[in-house]
Amino acid sequence: MTSTTTGLPDRYRPLDEVGPAENTATGVIRCWRAKDRILNRDVAIRVHTPGGAAARDWITRALTAGGLATPALAMVYDAAEGSGGTAPGGAAYVVNEWIEGQTLAERLADGPMPDREARTVLRRLAEGVAEAHRVGLAVGGLTPETVVLRPNGLVGLRAVPAASGTMQGDITALAELLEYCLTGRRPGEPPPPGRSPAMAPDLAALVRRARSTEPGAGLSSVAAMAALLAERPRGGHVSEPIRGSDETDSGWLRRLRERRDDDGADDSAPTMNAAGPGAPRRLDARGRPPVPAPRGDDAEEDLLPLAGAFESDDDYDDYDDPGYDEDAAVEPGDGDGPSPARRRLLVIGLPLAALAIVVALAWWFGSSVLSVADSVEGGSGATSAPPASSAPAEDDTPAPAGPPATIVSGTVLDPGGDGEPENVDDIPLSFDGDPATTWSTLTYRGSPAFGNLKDGVGIVYDLGSEQALAGVALTTTTPGATVEVRVGEEPDAGLEGFDVVASGELDETTDLAFDEPVTTRYVLVWVTGLVPSDDGFSADIAEVAPQPAG
Repeated sequence: MTSTTTGLPDRYRPLDEVGPAENTATGVIRCWRAKDRILNRDVAIRVHTPGGAAARDWITRALTAGGLATPALAMVYDAAEGSGGTAPGGAAYVVNEWIEGQTLAERLADGPMPDREARTVLRRLAEGVAEAHRVGLAVGGLTPETVVLRPNGLVGLRAVPAASGTMQGDITALAELLEYCLTGRRPGEPPPPGRSPAMAPDLAALVRRARSTEPGAGLSSVAAMAALLAERPRGGHVSEPIRGSDETDSGWLRRLRERRDDDGADDSAPTMNAAGPGAPRRLDARGRPPVPAPRGDDAEEDLLPLAGAFESDDDYDDYDDPGYDEDAAVEPGDGDGPSPARRRLLVIGLPLAALAIVVALAWWFGSSVLSVADSVEGGSGATSAPPASSAPAEDDTPAPAGPPATIVSGTVLDPGGDGEPENVDDIPLSFDGDPATTWSTLTYRGSPAFGNLKDGVGIVYDLGSEQALAGVALTTTTPGATVEVRVGEEPDAGLEGFDVVASGELDETTDLAFDEPVTTRYVLVWVTGLVPSDDGFSADIAEVAPQPAG
């Protein structure tokens, strides 16, 4: 039996139409939110009319997408080619997972995203598209209306796959979405009048590379884009203007230089060498060595990666000055460093001072320590007291460490989960002092990366109060699993609210030391990789012991 509304099997009951109709080269695709009567769940159904041979390529693409398992792409539950025509039962259709959440277009109606949020959203989306490309499927349909921000912090694409698409088209669409997230300007819209929107230099370079069609200048893959977005940006970056679609390279570079001149006009620090433009310049104490300067109108791509390499506009001016002489950057004896005479004094004086100290220590050892030993060996039965003038021995006993950190409670953090609890009742076993009892993840099939269903799962431990920690000691019965140790200020802040302070692969007992002590109340042990088990892949934690900073 079929539904006369959509030409679908009666199993699916349409609830409401979603979005406008999509006109393609082979027909029209319309989308409904519908109810699966058998499994009692909401689904997204896209119907292609006519069905039959006209929709065959689209159905083939959908069947390929059905083998993917990534939260960034809506799963394909069902697909059928139909028999052609417009009669009920003749339409082709694809049934997708229905993704709840706010569309990207709705989110950006409130204004652009911060850099960190935009990087995270586009990275997760790019990772999902990269999985599709890995099996030879171009996704297509990457628009602000189809990208959904899930309530758990992940991101998903509803219409998978589009009627057509190319891998290069996916790269370009992701670049347009990144620019839209950062500037609030939709793809294809002209820039607003006045000052152009700004982006961090590395993101501006990434957008330009993703859009480039010149041989050797474009981005090689979506996976490369995801990797670049995952890199932590360097501090001190200055936002740069984006080049307009109708603006030449030379015009963009001129505007970039003018902006630097404008920004430096109000700086109270002098920007010119007092000795004149032709005199040698000195590097600032925190300045960096000069790098070869890109010249000419075609230097834009070389300039962008260097945009964050200057600590101040003064450094940039020094670098860009044709009269700059890097060999004369520092002159000895002028107050900026030790004079030659001082250097000779240091070279000769330090060894002599060290020799004098060694002679003094040898004299003290011979006159005090050896004399006491001689009196004992002589059988006098008494030991002579050290001279009153001798210094008391230093106490080498190490300072006592701080009080041991204790765990009050723990809760599972599972932002990518499907609602099935990850053995929450066993959490106390991971800090009960008994390494024979453990908390374990669920068992996943197909991949140690949680079956390609999510990024990880972890436990947030509450120490009861803020404590200074130097690391965490972990015990497990599943060596080879990988974890991250994170700290945060709120237990329910989500994964992004916890900063990574240590990571590694677990042995039976592993000490993960922090680079520097941290003071925190909440510690997240985030499991990122599983190991083979009897029925699939899993990992466990037998004991978690926060190590106090001494």
